[in-house]
Amino acid sequence: MTNLAENLTASAAKFPDQIAVKLADRTLTFAELDDAAARVAGYLRLTGVQPGDRVGLMLPNVPEFAVLYYGILRAGAVVVPMNPLLKAREIDYYLDDSGASGMFTWHTFAEEAAQGAHRADSVSLIIEPERFARELSTYDPVAEVAGRAGDDTAVILYTSGTTGRPKGAELTHDNLSRNVDVTARTLLGLGPADVVFGGLPLFHSFGQTVALNTAVAVGATLVLIARFEPKAALDLLATEHATVFAGVPTMYGALLQAAADTGIELPDLRICVSGGAALPVELLHRFEARFGVAILEGYGLSETSPVACFNHPDRPRKAGTIGTPIAGVEMKVVSPPGEDGVRHDLGDDEVGEIAIRGHNIMKGYWQRPEETAEAIVDGWFLSGDLGRRDADGYYSIVDRAKDMVIRGGFNVYPREVEEVLYEHPAVAEAAVLGMPHRTHGEEVVAVVVLRPGATATPDELREHVKGQLAAYKYPRHVWIVDELPKTATGKILKREITVPPVAE
Repeated sequence: MTNLAENLTASAAKFPDQIAVKLADRTLTFAELDDAAARVAGYLRLTGVQPGDRVGLMLPNVPEFAVLYYGILRAGAVVVPMNPLLKAREIDYYLDDSGASGMFTWHTFAEEAAQGAHRADSVSLIIEPERFARELSTYDPVAEVAGRAGDDTAVILYTSGTTGRPKGAELTHDNLSRNVDVTARTLLGLGPADVVFGGLPLFHSFGQTVALNTAVAVGATLVLIARFEPKAALDLLATEHATVFAGVPTMYGALLQAAADTGIELPDLRICVSGGAALPVELLHRFEARFGVAILEGYGLSETSPVACFNHPDRPRKAGTIGTPIAGVEMKVVSPPGEDGVRHDLGDDEVGEIAIRGHNIMKGYWQRPEETAEAIVDGWFLSGDLGRRDADGYYSIVDRAKDMVIRGGFNVYPREVEEVLYEHPAVAEAAVLGMPHRTHGEEVVAVVVLRPGATATPDELREHVKGQLAAYKYPRHVWIVDELPKTATGKILKREITVPPVAE
């Protein structure tokens, strides 16, 4: 029997007085976190929540997230993390689809949560820090951690729903426990002396595994920031002597810009990891030169718990790659299905879809057997990402299969064009898209955010790319905007970018 919550009880026994979670002047030691989680389990037991029941969790990055997350797991229930910015109809969908018996929500999002929970015939418990602490003290703690089988579901993570409605990826206790162990031990080399920066949303798989769960498993301190603001994040990294930073590419770019204005150094930072989207090579080099710390780029998805592949600290790094599969995980590159429906394994340097197999692969999509069967074939999870493997076994992500642009019969991978745009000294962020075109099928276009104080014209940026890539690849149209839409993790959200129609 195993339960992810046992990581907390173990660390509380070893490091009771060590600070587990910190937000501004609010702290919880491991003993306090363990006791609070045990009282949440007691509350859930009194309200009739049984092992296997689903419970919604809609909180920002606050200490109470950790309390409730481990309390739900301790009771043997399943955590359904939700973005606090969801609206009532979205909350209704998450609760209804998961069959959640109730949800915890932060007080500032109470109105939408109440409306969504009412529609789903669920119960919403509002979390306000002082009142929550008082009420929690009235419940008896549950000393034991509910026994769960390794393949029992621990968390249902809803995918972003780029196509159709979001699907719930069922991650088991084994999925998460083993992913946490590999990440903490072999990738980050984490220990109780580490201070982990918690700027990634905890409701997302990246923040849960690489920040919250790894820190708790080894007795490290997780320092939270309620909302990622570059200057505030830079100050926090410095004043809290953070040793580990995990972020998405847009965070690295934002920190660089903030550092240019402040001159802040980060001498305690020993390792950085990037995921969630491809990290432009130029941005990687600029960040490492500025702060003198290596960035290890990795790759994964909600369905893979999430870490699947990484530039390992004990092996040569290759900038622009996602490294090699983590321990216990296999990857390969496969062709699209042929007329017979069969996919074939591809050789080195051939572009195809990334397939993944190992202890990190989800149990399946919650109550969606047909979509699960399409996504997991003979044990291999088909990622939907296009990539290649080099002769040394290092993988590179070329692009999302759905993002590839086909112009006049030629494949154009937006990431390749974006890399060149990022090399222009005026460019802070770039997104390359395909737009419908009557004669070419699709046309390549780019949307760019400039660095503060920098100037560049669309013509200049177009010519910059034109001089370095084949004629069919450069963007015929470039738009300069103030900002790009992003997900909660800071990943550029291409599907929400709107541009004028392309002239034919």
